[in-house]
Amino acid sequence: MFLDGDEWRAFFDGFQREAFRFECQPKYTMPNEAASLASFLRGEPKPADHNARWHARVRGYVGGGKWIGRVRVVRHPLTDYQRYQLAWGIPGNVAAGEDIRVLDATEHDFGLPIDQDWWMFDRSRVVRLNYRPDGTQINREVIQDRSEAYQQWKKIATDAAIPFAEYMRTHGDTRP
Repeated sequence: MFLDGDEWRAFFDGFQREAFRFECQPKYTMPNEAASLASFLRGEPKPADHNARWHARVRGYVGGGKWIGRVRVVRHPLTDYQRYQLAWGIPGNVAAGEDIRVLDATEHDFGLPIDQDWWMFDRSRVVRLNYRPDGTQINREVIQDRSEAYQQWKKIATDAAIPFAEYMRTHGDTRP
C-alpha cells in the first residue's frame, strides 16, 4: 500500500505514542526547500519562520504527550544538503521538541540499511520512503509484518548515534 497527500497526513498524525524516522539520504530534492537551500548556500541568514509549519506540528505532538524523533545518518564530507539540514533544519526541529540524533556512518554502517529512509509509528507501523538517486521522493510504502526488524534497526541506530547538540559541538562548522 502506498500513501500520498491527505492519506499520508492522516496516517502520520494517527500515531498514538511515538514516531521515529531513520533518515539517511545524502540529499533530498524538495521543491518547497529549493529557495531556502539556495539562500543557505549563498550564506544568507536563516529566516525566522524557517520550517515553522513542521515545528508547530512537532510542538502539537509533544504537547499531547507523544514522542517524535529521528536518527540522521551522515557521511563525511557532508553534502551541501546535509550542511543545510544541520544548520537550518535540525536546530528548529530540536527546539520544537523533536529528539534528533546523528549517526556518522563514514567508516561503518552498523549493520543498518543506510540507503533506505523510513518512519516507524508506535513500534508497529512502518512506512518506507523511496527515493531516486537525485533525492526526489518516489513514494511512501506501508510495510507489513516486518516491524521486528525495524525495531532492531531503531535500537542499533539510536544506541550508535549521538544527540544533535553533541554532534555539533564536535563537528560544528556547516557554513557553505
